[in-house]
Amino acid sequence: MSIKKTLSGCHSRRTILKGAAVLGGSALATPFVSRLAFAAPVELNMLAWYGHAEPDVVAEFEAEHNVKFKPKYYTGGDNMLGLIAQSPPGTFDIILSDAEYVQQLNAAGYIEKLDPADYPFDDFFPEFQKFPGHWEGDELYSVITRFGFLGVAYNTEAITEKEASTYKVYWDEKLKGKVGHFDWHLPNLGQISLLNGNASPYDIDEAGWEKVQEVTKTLRPQIGGFFDYGGTFSSLQNGQMLVMAGIGDWITGALEKGGAKVRTQIPEEGGLQFTESFSIGKGSQKADLAKKWIQYITSAKGQVKSANMAAYPCLIPNKKGWELLAKETPEEAKRQGMLLNESNVMDLIRAGRIKYRQLPVQQSLEDWNDFWSDYKAT
Repeated sequence: MSIKKTLSGCHSRRTILKGAAVLGGSALATPFVSRLAFAAPVELNMLAWYGHAEPDVVAEFEAEHNVKFKPKYYTGGDNMLGLIAQSPPGTFDIILSDAEYVQQLNAAGYIEKLDPADYPFDDFFPEFQKFPGHWEGDELYSVITRFGFLGVAYNTEAITEKEASTYKVYWDEKLKGKVGHFDWHLPNLGQISLLNGNASPYDIDEAGWEKVQEVTKTLRPQIGGFFDYGGTFSSLQNGQMLVMAGIGDWITGALEKGGAKVRTQIPEEGGLQFTESFSIGKGSQKADLAKKWIQYITSAKGQVKSANMAAYPCLIPNKKGWELLAKETPEEAKRQGMLLNESNVMDLIRAGRIKYRQLPVQQSLEDWNDFWSDYKAT
């Protein structure tokens, strides 16, 4: 009997309601038929390094929450601060920043205070549960999601592991014109500071700062170029540059996974740690969704996606994420040194061979930036 005939006949209210119930039941049983499915996706604006809003990372979250990320990508913390300063409050719902810039974001009123109870800090290694700069007393403003080490990035067909075990390799005569700089002063000058023997590479007095500048200038004849993310990637891949200063496995790892003969070595002078974290932008009208995103990407499932991110792989702070990574992509867990119950990357931190990248303590950020600009121009 057709529905049209049923409704056109002289039937009781009970019969009509029964027919409506059948219709409703069949509609509910139809896959993906819901108000959410027909609603336009909610747009979330993310300010981040390249890769964080690409499908390999966000597609699952987008489908689950009917969200569409709209990314604005940057290179370097100074560029990030500039983009926020030029934008109206509430422009960015989610902000990914390097740890050393969180305090500046907070001081400028660019990010919201977070509730620590909302995030899985109990699953994190102790070193990352109250990460420096992310907190102001007991108030949380940013949640660490990933980190990595910076050392000597090199072409394995041109440079041996032993040669790459010191920053002095940058001055090797055979590398003249083949040494590149990732174009950001903090990692590059931090490496020179480590070479100079500064245990706290960013907390140096004026004599130490003068020495960093002096040594850096002697490297200039070796330099074949200053590169952004894409340029760094391609110049290492095609052999234009045989050594790259200021980067680490976050770029060489992606290249190595693709078959390129490149690697990063933590030299005897020590390495630097960059640390990425998510904050909620001040004035965001979608703070609840932004919070759900941070909860997702710091969960074990989200951490695996972050560790394997196609744009650049990274280390992750969540121990449960390490466990899941070892099950889902054991080769990558081994390659990055994220296997529990054996020697792993945490040993480097605990042995004091890794120093957190910071903003300069005794000089202004402008001092370092101005020197870097002059250095590039020579």
